[in-house]
Amino acid sequence: MEHYKNLSGDSGVVAYAIRRGAIVVQFVNKSAYLYTDASAGADHIAEMQRLAKAGRGLSTYISQVVRDDYAEQLR
Repeated sequence: MEHYKNLSGDSGVVAYAIRRGAIVVQFVNKSAYLYTDASAGADHIAEMQRLAKAGRGLSTYISQVVRDDYAEQLR
């Protein structure tokens, strides 16, 4: 997992892992979710990966757009 930059300073995301066609997102409460092309759509995964690398906007994007479209809760 890579540390999320959290440039806004108030993100609920702490870490992420980019995989081919997927992203794992870990939140401050230590829960982690796997989002995939199949569960959330390829366009959403690509945007989540971009936001993760940028260090800003990922938590908001998840809460407003992707919501519960994860493939699996890992923790």
